[in-house]
Amino acid sequence: MQTEDRQIIAQCLNGDSAMFGFLVEKYKEGVYALAYSRLHNFHDAQDIAQEAFIKAYRKLHTLKHWDNFALWLSAITNNLCKNFIRSKSRRPDRELADEQSQEIIDHTSVNSYRESLADESLKEALDSLPLIYRQVLVLHYLSGYTSMDISHLLGISVRTVAERLRVGRERLKEEMVNMMSATLKEQRLPAGFTFKIVEMVKKIRINPITQSKSLPWGLSLATGIIITIFCLNPYMSYFSQIDTPAGAPLPSETKVLKTGEIPVDILKTDQIMVISSKVEKGKGEEAQKNTLFLAPQDEGGEWVKKADMPTARYGLCTAAVNGKIYAIGGRPNANSVLSNVEEYDPIKDNWEIKSRMPQAKAFLSASSANGKIYVFGGYNAGVAYASVHEYDPVLDKWTAKKDMPKGLYYCDSCALDSKIYVMGGFTWANNEGDTNVLYEYDPIKDSWIERANMPSKIHAMKALPVNGKIYVIGGAFWDMVGIPKPFSTVEEYDPVTDTWEKKSDMPTPRAAFAACVVGTKIYAMGGSKTLMDVGMDNVEIYDTLTDSWTKGVNMPGRRWLSYANVIGEKIYSIGRNGNNDSSIVEEFDTGFISKSVDLNGKFPKTWGKIKGR
Repeated sequence: MQTEDRQIIAQCLNGDSAMFGFLVEKYKEGVYALAYSRLHNFHDAQDIAQEAFIKAYRKLHTLKHWDNFALWLSAITNNLCKNFIRSKSRRPDRELADEQSQEIIDHTSVNSYRESLADESLKEALDSLPLIYRQVLVLHYLSGYTSMDISHLLGISVRTVAERLRVGRERLKEEMVNMMSATLKEQRLPAGFTFKIVEMVKKIRINPITQSKSLPWGLSLATGIIITIFCLNPYMSYFSQIDTPAGAPLPSETKVLKTGEIPVDILKTDQIMVISSKVEKGKGEEAQKNTLFLAPQDEGGEWVKKADMPTARYGLCTAAVNGKIYAIGGRPNANSVLSNVEEYDPIKDNWEIKSRMPQAKAFLSASSANGKIYVFGGYNAGVAYASVHEYDPVLDKWTAKKDMPKGLYYCDSCALDSKIYVMGGFTWANNEGDTNVLYEYDPIKDSWIERANMPSKIHAMKALPVNGKIYVIGGAFWDMVGIPKPFSTVEEYDPVTDTWEKKSDMPTPRAAFAACVVGTKIYAMGGSKTLMDVGMDNVEIYDTLTDSWTKGVNMPGRRWLSYANVIGEKIYSIGRNGNNDSSIVEEFDTGFISKSVDLNGKFPKTWGKIKGR
């Protein structure tokens, strides 16, 4: 959200240069993709991306409307690309060669030759497209941006983005689209990009914020309170940003930073929230060093009742696309199943009936990709379906796709890097019950491949993508006497290496629960310990960066067989209220964006924290 940028910019202009790393982490892939769409050279695009962030930091005090940071950054990137192209066209190749050593020339020639072999066809294909189509295609396939992300960066509507993606794909042959996806995926920015920028901006002095003109009064008061606490409490010391001297060269490798991580992370203990300058990855172990008091343990605000779903049901699935949430299928009772589809608009807080799914089924799974929703598996009348259907929200149209290798229900799915991963669940094939299968679906090719099985055979779990990995949490297994055993396990799957790694267990074993991702945190909400009780109301939050769990704000009542989606910084829970009302909808503000100050009590209602998306 843009208001999140406002908070980060305020802290940067107040002298906290390390906070700029959150903006770099959030927008680096988009800036890199924009540069490549203009320059058609990955090395040059990376250089321009770095230059764009440095220039943005130097000129940050000149930005009048902080909520427009993304548009401003894209304008800076485009201008740098224009200047680069102009200067390159004016400078003879031989003049450039005279200034370089033979070693550099040889190295560049080898790299250029290798790159030309890898993506010459891609360059020719992209050259055939007008810039408006080229930009959205590269942003989508190189950065992994959604239509909503692209609309924010380019300042155009989501519908326009979707239309340009459609036209761009149509103008390229199918095999070229597939090749483009594979080639761009291999050219992502290196893991240390954010770290390098943060180290560079530490040495740059920018004009400080003008408090009366730009800093909200509530924020300045909150800042003053923190300073006062520091002055009064001798046990609280300012944290060191990075354990690297200011003048030291960048390390060749680091155990702290991996793809998607940023130099400063925010952690919690039982009573306080702390900022850690160094976190060791492992079984929940945290190296806490020079900590700063910020907040109580529970995270976020409160649960708010919203407009009920029109059709009361359970065992449905939900997916979010372009700021809307779609509720699909499910059961109104134990004797029937539905094909109903209903669209929820969080801004208007209302529901709209949409075209029915071709099959009526329950305990199905859905994921969104490329502006469309893909529905997998499900159950009806003793049959575990292998069917897959694609829903286009713009056209309100359903299309049958290639079946899964096996019929599944109570499975889960998630989208990551233009692919969708379907896993686990229950099946009737070959007298099996619980499964540990993992299938990768390519929506563009409409094809399936089998990946490394999950470590455990489970159903009713949740699979969630964060920073290029998939986290499978909780679930249940039917034992020999037919009693479901709930799990608290957390397994991390790496699609690049096709391997699984055990992570810290969830404090409360649960199945048939709701879960979603906010920033780099996973919220696990409600659920059941037996699949037959009336559910739980507790919320637990998993930090993927520190492999640790903390307690969240409890739900208003017991929830199970419910589903959750994130729009902006807010969670929307849809599902069962105990064993009764199955149409309840509740909204929760996660505190992902800092709250305003309570002027009556002169203390912040929530010490929110800032995390890169």
